[in-house]
Amino acid sequence: MSFQPPYSAETDGARHAFEGIRAQIRDLHTENIAELAMRARELGGVIPLWYGEGDMVTPAFIREAAKQALDDGATFYIPNMRGYGPLNEALSEYQSRLHDCSIPIERTTIAPGGMQALYIALELLVDVGSNVVYVAPQWPNIHNAIHLIGGEPRPVALDFDTDWRLDLDKLFARCDARTRAIFLSTPSNPTGWTASLEEMKALLDFSRRTGIWIISDEVYGRLYFDGLVAPSILQIAEDGDRVISINSFSKAWAMTGWRIGWLTHPSGVADQLAAMTQYINSGTAGMVQAGALAAIRDGEPLVEEIRTKIKAGLDLAYEKLPQIPGMILPDKPRGGMYAFFALEGETDARAACARILDSARVGLAPGYLFGDSSRAFLRMCIFRDIGQIRTALDRMVDAMK
Repeated sequence: MSFQPPYSAETDGARHAFEGIRAQIRDLHTENIAELAMRARELGGVIPLWYGEGDMVTPAFIREAAKQALDDGATFYIPNMRGYGPLNEALSEYQSRLHDCSIPIERTTIAPGGMQALYIALELLVDVGSNVVYVAPQWPNIHNAIHLIGGEPRPVALDFDTDWRLDLDKLFARCDARTRAIFLSTPSNPTGWTASLEEMKALLDFSRRTGIWIISDEVYGRLYFDGLVAPSILQIAEDGDRVISINSFSKAWAMTGWRIGWLTHPSGVADQLAAMTQYINSGTAGMVQAGALAAIRDGEPLVEEIRTKIKAGLDLAYEKLPQIPGMILPDKPRGGMYAFFALEGETDARAACARILDSARVGLAPGYLFGDSSRAFLRMCIFRDIGQIRTALDRMVDAMK
């Protein structure tokens, strides 16, 4: 046992407790826009476009299904840790139909939120001292979740000229004997970059050669503007491949506050995921799963409505933003729910976000949150009322021209 010096509450205080926690947790912090949000409250009248969330309340048919489940007494434990049977069955049918391939029920595990699904996938694979190579810019939760588990996060930045592009050779070269997984989001938050099916095939071939897992975050997969769904690794992977797809009801079904997502995985790891679910979260609430079941069964018109709304907001942003001097606007993204842009001469978008907040009363997210490769960029969520988006863009143009 290591020697601990005498403890004095008067002189040591909180530091004594702090120094007793895991090393990975000591330097963990929440990536947020707290300073900008505080300033927004002081200013008043701010249009908040910095969060990755739409302004649509979950539709009534989903809410009513959850209410009915409550009235029917769905307040007990769910006996199957991998999910409520009818929802797993519906997801199997939905994904098989969507991707035109067989995805049996044994390959689906429900989790309380897309983030929980991601964390379970990482916990399944990542040892302390191993690494995960991920495509950046990236939602900050990914980097920090890898770190939290004890792995080394290894970002590989997309190339940028007029658009974002993935250099597969650079990605593969970043992998080594300690690499457990390659992680990508497609369509991406924040860039909207979307992997092609050819890129997915190259990733799958690399996985088959090396044994490295592919974790594909496809939460924005239905928010794709060139078809019903973005290219998915599920369209080409076999059951035995080392592939996990992560998804969520949050974005495409307007259910951010419900906290329900799912993993699609090889059937060979289903029992282990069930056990992990038992020990990590003990399953997802029955009434929440009932709402998700209604979303999957009856929600295709809703998905189309949301996709149409986002596409209208994106089209308007690409009409208005070029009116701002020095605007650097990538090619229009093929998916997602963001406009992601930069300003000439700006190397750190935090200052630009602060100026836009003060002068235009519009809240945008600074690109540093998503990694060093996007430090100069600003993210605007365009899953909002089109009139609000128009007002925000007009304010920005007037303030910055």
